[in-house]
Amino acid sequence: MLRTYGPGCDGSVIDAKVQSIPDAAAWIDLEEPSHEEEALVERCIKVDVPTPDEMAEIEPSSRLYEKDGALYMTVSVLRGVDEDHPTTTPIGFVLAENRLVTIRYATPKPIRTFENHAHRDPELVRDGPTAMIRLIDAIIDRLADEIERVSSTMEELSREIFQDSQQERRIPVRKLTALLSRIGRVQTLLTKIRYSAVTTLRMLSFLGGSSRIHAEKHQDMLHHVGSLTTDVTSLSEHASYLIDSLTFLLDATLGLISIEQNAAMKLFSWAAVVFLPPTLIAGIYGMNFHHFPELSWPWGYPMALTIMFASAVGPYFYFKRRGWI
Repeated sequence: MLRTYGPGCDGSVIDAKVQSIPDAAAWIDLEEPSHEEEALVERCIKVDVPTPDEMAEIEPSSRLYEKDGALYMTVSVLRGVDEDHPTTTPIGFVLAENRLVTIRYATPKPIRTFENHAHRDPELVRDGPTAMIRLIDAIIDRLADEIERVSSTMEELSREIFQDSQQERRIPVRKLTALLSRIGRVQTLLTKIRYSAVTTLRMLSFLGGSSRIHAEKHQDMLHHVGSLTTDVTSLSEHASYLIDSLTFLLDATLGLISIEQNAAMKLFSWAAVVFLPPTLIAGIYGMNFHHFPELSWPWGYPMALTIMFASAVGPYFYFKRRGWI
């Protein structure tokens, strides 16, 4: 699907059978493009449209390069968070003169948000560089929103782990297992956020170092790139801090699970020690010998029960006094 935005272009779908793209189109958005749509863009804009395999490459030389006067950049954008399946999808940016071409095979939330803003304020897509800066800004804003949400989630996890452990004598293992699952989901989301932030930072560094935007006519764009670089650097550092904090919460949860397991083993050990003397006494008096003096005693049976009871109660109170149980 091919859409165009800019002065006089409202984001309508362009039929690949047409022979040209409107001259006023500042942002050409290719969503899961067909071969015909790719050929149309390549013919009219004089750029090469990266393939999905090329955009999926992780080495910077394949994601960030300049060719025939056009800048080719790929960013991994966060998506699927609202569906609880966070992942990243590569989006290709091709900046050629005053036109921006984006290539994508998914529709992350920042893209939808920016499209809506572009419909309401055409000034956002007056030219390619402006559209690209605003689109990157929307991507960074989305990352910031998700980091804020993760911070709140981690505060809840910390409260459940530490405050509940103080108020409750024991935290059920089922609850601790659920906490582990939540920590795992947050860890996955944080990893995707940081990866997206790193790829965005690399793109901005490449863009800021390009000779194209150091021209006098692009000084305003250079200022915006510097501001966005500062923002995404701070987000990346904060995401790293949250990952370290989450590791601490994971260790604390595993420690509580270990404590619960030790408590269960302690209970079995206590029961074995307490009931060992009565079992020994019962075993002695259960022996079947012909000459057994206590068999003829009227109070032999009550005496054996009393000794068994005392041998069980005695160790119990001794262990309790020592604080072992």
